[in-house]
Amino acid sequence: MRGTSSRRRVTCTARLDTSTPTSKEHTMIRLVLSCLFVAALAGPVSAADPIIPPGAKLEKLFEGIVLSEGVAVAPDGMVYFSDITFSHQSATKTGALHAGHIWKFDPATKKTTIFRSPSGMSNGIKFDARGDMIICEGADSGGQRVIRTDMKTGMSYIIAGMFEGRPFNAPNDVTIDLKGRIYFSDPRYLGHEAIEQPVMGVYRLDPDGSIHRIITDAGKPNGVCISPDQKTLYVVSNDNGATGFERLGKAPDAKGPVAPAAPLRKGHMALMAYDLDKKGEARFRKTLVDYSPEDGPDGLIVDAKGNLFVAVRAENRPGIVVYSPAGKELAYIKTAELPTNVGFARGKNAGLLYITAGKSLYRIQTNTTGYQLPRTK
Repeated sequence: MRGTSSRRRVTCTARLDTSTPTSKEHTMIRLVLSCLFVAALAGPVSAADPIIPPGAKLEKLFEGIVLSEGVAVAPDGMVYFSDITFSHQSATKTGALHAGHIWKFDPATKKTTIFRSPSGMSNGIKFDARGDMIICEGADSGGQRVIRTDMKTGMSYIIAGMFEGRPFNAPNDVTIDLKGRIYFSDPRYLGHEAIEQPVMGVYRLDPDGSIHRIITDAGKPNGVCISPDQKTLYVVSNDNGATGFERLGKAPDAKGPVAPAAPLRKGHMALMAYDLDKKGEARFRKTLVDYSPEDGPDGLIVDAKGNLFVAVRAENRPGIVVYSPAGKELAYIKTAELPTNVGFARGKNAGLLYITAGKSLYRIQTNTTGYQLPRTK
């Protein structure tokens, strides 16, 4: 609850009479006047505001797509998010497949339109300090790469297409540090393509174009995010036990009745913190939250204070959970659909939190401000 306002009380006393004041009494008079001045400035004082305002409601902005993901707000305030059109769910009557979409939501008009289609099965999206869009493209007929889109010209460039001569598994989520280095996770959840990388890891793409695999011990890495002080790389492991269509019970082109899906053996479900040094190297520090045996998180974001807003997909408690940097739960936002990712607005609306969940896009007001990279020209 929001704390009740109260007025700070300042009490000062002094003995005054009609005789000539002594130096000690002069001191007491000055003390009285000083106390009265401080009391006048104090005004009403409230307890610290909660992270989520009392009565704040989750507002649905858009619905009806296949799977919403990777929400991010551009410097101009436009909201972009991915629609992952799984091949087993989005084939047309003629058998043609969608290859993902990127949608744009305009907060002023509340209209949602296609920004890019096909998107190469886009997933995680972030904006760098120049305002360019950085996009992870997954598998299942996707690009399996990371691309940069110049938002002024519309031109796109592949900035990470392979590692050591082999395609990535399915780049999933992305974060960027103050030096312009791009970090992205590379798991595999769905797709017919062969898995050619020996691990599901986290990579760093440097401004000179070099790519480095910096984490190999994060299980099945998904969401990634850097703390405002640049000293911590947060990594989510969400190991659902599947890398292809085995969890669906049939291949995407199979005909006839659907066979029962094979039981999945789930693995590591956790939110972890890695020490990040000045060179961009990461070293495991600790597991902040272990969600096993429930499903773990997906994407995450940080606010300006370093608190984490994490999209948790546990069936018994789906929603956005807010944690301190140490992993202490501070707040919870229940969602009707399983959440996938989160992103803060900018400027005067920097307290608005956008959420992708299920087939929809949502938002809710918070009492905090999202962390954003400082803009450069």
